[in-house]
Amino acid sequence: MPTITLNKTVFERLVGKKLPLDQLKDRISMLGTDLEKIEGNEIQVEIFPNRPDMLSEQGFARAFSSFIGIKTGLRKYSTKSSGKKVIIEPSVKGIRPFTACAIVKGLQLDEEKIREIIQIQEKLHITYGRNRKKAAIGVYPMEKITFPVRYKASKPENISFQPLGSTKAMSALQILAQHKAGQEFGHLLENLERFPYFIDANDEILSMPPIINSHRTGRVTKKTNDLFIECSGFDFKTLSICLNIIVTALADMGGSILTVDLQYEKKRTTPDLEPKKMKLNLPYINNRLGLDLSHSEASKLLGRMGFGMEKNTVLIPSYRADILHQVDFVEDIAIAYGYENFTEEIPNVATIGQENQVEKFQRKLQEICIGFGLLEVKNYHLLMESDLNQKMNLNNKLIPLKNAVGDHNHLRNSLLPSLIKTLSENQHHEYPQNIFEIGRTFNISKSTETGVKESQLLSIALCNEKADFTQVRQLLDALLSSLDVKGSVKESTHASFIPGRMGTIMVNGKSVGIIGEIHPQVLTAWNLLMPVVVFELNIEKIM
Repeated sequence: MPTITLNKTVFERLVGKKLPLDQLKDRISMLGTDLEKIEGNEIQVEIFPNRPDMLSEQGFARAFSSFIGIKTGLRKYSTKSSGKKVIIEPSVKGIRPFTACAIVKGLQLDEEKIREIIQIQEKLHITYGRNRKKAAIGVYPMEKITFPVRYKASKPENISFQPLGSTKAMSALQILAQHKAGQEFGHLLENLERFPYFIDANDEILSMPPIINSHRTGRVTKKTNDLFIECSGFDFKTLSICLNIIVTALADMGGSILTVDLQYEKKRTTPDLEPKKMKLNLPYINNRLGLDLSHSEASKLLGRMGFGMEKNTVLIPSYRADILHQVDFVEDIAIAYGYENFTEEIPNVATIGQENQVEKFQRKLQEICIGFGLLEVKNYHLLMESDLNQKMNLNNKLIPLKNAVGDHNHLRNSLLPSLIKTLSENQHHEYPQNIFEIGRTFNISKSTETGVKESQLLSIALCNEKADFTQVRQLLDALLSSLDVKGSVKESTHASFIPGRMGTIMVNGKSVGIIGEIHPQVLTAWNLLMPVVVFELNIEKIM
């Protein structure tokens, strides 16, 4: 977790009240942060990852001021149009496709404020930006920039500028090889044919995200009054929240926020500082906390955590990245209520701990499979869409990751692609290769709160030159017999299997899995030379 150093004088001025030292230490700790120490004019505090908006004097003071009841409720920030435009060119698609931008004017910068800006930029890079992989932030003096700014990508040999900290112009590849920032973050641009960069109307390069700013246009000094801020990455919502965190901190520093028009295929304007809205489920809150709060009491507690209220709707600040579910309101209300104010109670139910029945059953399956001479493998839950669909002759609706930054960005809906992938990557080892996996799969479901149904499956794959349906059926019968389960196989069809050599596994008249010989087209797609036979069982349905 990141530790930030706050200027105590600046912090207390922003809070609007100076507390006695002992009370200050107590209240900081009860806000849901970990106070490291207070020495002289410095406060060192550890911020939990779910609150990136608190990674600055301004953000932390804003939250603390609400918490102790000085400035409660939703903090409102106004914006005006700058009339400036950033053009996002199609060349950045598939490279680093999104940016969110803003202008903040009227700042009176000094050494302390520059330190604060650098700190929030660095801490957001490390945490919310995941070391610049998810989001990279650029801050520039407005007086050095001529609009419109273009965000584009070109071949690295065509990009050249003087990076911050360098005395000479360097090519993009030289920056990655020779510059300290390039050596540290160059892996984020590895294997890319084109590199992204911002360039103004005078063809002056501003930066090459996520690596480094230009020395000419990206160096902020005490003479700077107006700033241009951009966040670049892979998810527009993530970048918008990151931008909101920065511009609201700069507004609390004395600046005025101006919006920038973004020319994508469809025009967008950032920052958008309008609060999000979510209904408050008060019965859920009270049930989770063991309290009996009235609506007005809950509203007051939410106000102390910086939220606004409109009847039964919570107004969520645009800079809060952590509010996804009612349980997040539970946490904030508990903090405002005070953990020290909860009455300690001994539960009136006594139980004896025991191993989960599913775990016991899974261990039994493992022992049986190992007894059959099978080798256990473990694979990741994430696969590429092509592994789950195209290579398996399927076209299923899958569950993608929302903020994925790599190719392995879909949750697996079956263990079979994982097993076949394992076989494909181990053809240099001797045969037979008979493997099994017990693992979790994820399928779309309207019957669950999250819209995702998770299941525990057992999958077995046999790969050798004599592998056929008879061999895998004998193994299935032996497994079910060892479990004292009576099952049968009903002939059916599946695009991943050879027609006529595939069936549905039935237990007590219900489908519990599939069995068959993998189709030659699937084997070809995975570059497999040996035949493969498999079966897959839903563990919970055969217990």
